[in-house]
Amino acid sequence: MEVYNHDLVILGTGLAGLRAALEAARQGKGELDIALVSKLQLMRAHSVAAEGGTAAVLRQDEGDSHELHAWDTVKGSDFLADQDVVDFFVHEMPKEILHLDHWGIPWSRREDGRIAQRPFGGHTFPRAVFAADKTGLLEMQTLYDTLMQYTKKINRYDEGFVTSIVIENNRFAGLAMVDMINGRFVLIRGKALIIATGGAGQIFGFTTYSETVTGDGLAMAYRSGLPLKDMEFIQFHPTGLIPSGILMTEACRGEGGTLLNNQGERFMSKYAPSKMELAPRDMVSRSEMTEIEEGSGFPSPEGFDYIHLDLRHLGREKILERLPLIREVTIKHIGLDPIEKPIPIRPVAHYTMGGVHTDIKGHTPIENIWAAGEVACVSLHGANRLGANSTAECLVWGRVAGAEAAQYAVNTSAGEAPVEAAQAELTKIEALFQSKGNEDHYQIRKELRKTLDAHMGVFRTGEGIQAGLNKIRELKDRYKYISVKDKSLRYNTDLERAIETGFMIDVAEVATLGALTRTESRGGHARRDYKTRDDEIWLKHTMACFTPDGPELDYIPVNVSMWKPVERKY
Repeated sequence: MEVYNHDLVILGTGLAGLRAALEAARQGKGELDIALVSKLQLMRAHSVAAEGGTAAVLRQDEGDSHELHAWDTVKGSDFLADQDVVDFFVHEMPKEILHLDHWGIPWSRREDGRIAQRPFGGHTFPRAVFAADKTGLLEMQTLYDTLMQYTKKINRYDEGFVTSIVIENNRFAGLAMVDMINGRFVLIRGKALIIATGGAGQIFGFTTYSETVTGDGLAMAYRSGLPLKDMEFIQFHPTGLIPSGILMTEACRGEGGTLLNNQGERFMSKYAPSKMELAPRDMVSRSEMTEIEEGSGFPSPEGFDYIHLDLRHLGREKILERLPLIREVTIKHIGLDPIEKPIPIRPVAHYTMGGVHTDIKGHTPIENIWAAGEVACVSLHGANRLGANSTAECLVWGRVAGAEAAQYAVNTSAGEAPVEAAQAELTKIEALFQSKGNEDHYQIRKELRKTLDAHMGVFRTGEGIQAGLNKIRELKDRYKYISVKDKSLRYNTDLERAIETGFMIDVAEVATLGALTRTESRGGHARRDYKTRDDEIWLKHTMACFTPDGPELDYIPVNVSMWKPVERKY
């Protein structure tokens, strides 16, 4: 086994990971030894698929304010967001927009030359900064380009599949990793770790997420002793393309797109008359599903009945300027030009509000581990995330975690190499190679995703969630008897998929148990057997800790420092 030593290890190279690396390099004045570890090539993280915008207060002279952004976020969260976190976020975020501007990102601009902003759901002011509809991609490229000035101390481990986070004496000691390129098992050591691996959207079958977003970081953190917080809250984006689930950005509606049922009605007037299509995502998704269930949708041969997203009235010029990627995707994938025809869409699994529990600085309960971005739950989003707040979260807490972890690494000496613990991980892989089990891990993954689609969707019931949990635990038992056909380490995608499926099962079990236990409806967790929000009992965060027998749940209070919960209407 080869051992590589660094000061700071960053696991994940999306927006949060790159922002953390850049800030750590800046804080370390280019002298800090940083490892960037990703199971993908560096610029292929799912962050490049973020399209619509990044929220920040830039127009106080035109009526926006930090307080207004904070209120929108807290109300959008169905009052489960920690309000001290929200206050910190809204004040820090404008700095990130200006950093990116100075680093050269081509923000879309108004005719007067100022950075343009568009409306997004749940925001009372158009504060989504954007670069056409390719915002995440251009943010990633800008961060990567800027990071290149520190290349002497940046060590890249592209296409390195990490199988576990090694903890010794309640401290991070290393990552056990399969070097897919060279076919070796290695140990990557560091004085500090930042987890920035993104969400877990692939536990669902109909999802906006790329195939790689399988909850690896969430599961490894959970197995290593870090609690997962609020995992029952899954966001369904209102506009997933039929039949693939590819994201049709909220910018479509921000630019004036409308939602139509099979009678040609803008049905959102029945559900959120003041906001219409720009109500928060949980509300729009529930409204769409209600229309479909009442027979006002369009039938689909794939079984995914849908409604229409209509952009035709925006006109060719505006679509080509503001939504070029949407047009490219619909033409390429379904042969439809949105200039001429409405787009078939329905709610689609899109975002994980929960994640690894951190404090306001992204610090986890383990001394030398931080988490940032979608994998983390600092509790900015509570029970429902507002559009354009996710890329923003990645930037703010990428920077904060990068600075904090860098300072820690500079002032700390390295511990002993956890070779024995890493060797135990290699032994598990060797045992899997030798397994004669007759369970197909691809089939288990397929059944898992079908289960989540059926029982953890936009609307839930206790009976359905229990059925889903029973099935997940059945799959968990069957998973013990899987085998793999490819016995090598070099680019062994069979091994990678097998291990990913184990991660997915753990994350799905935590989310489903949390949903079964939470007997209320709040944000993205809408139960038909408990239709109202219950602040008296459930104004608290769910905490799930690993045990060999499954998740053990506990609860901690929500920070309510600015606004008491009120009825959520739009």
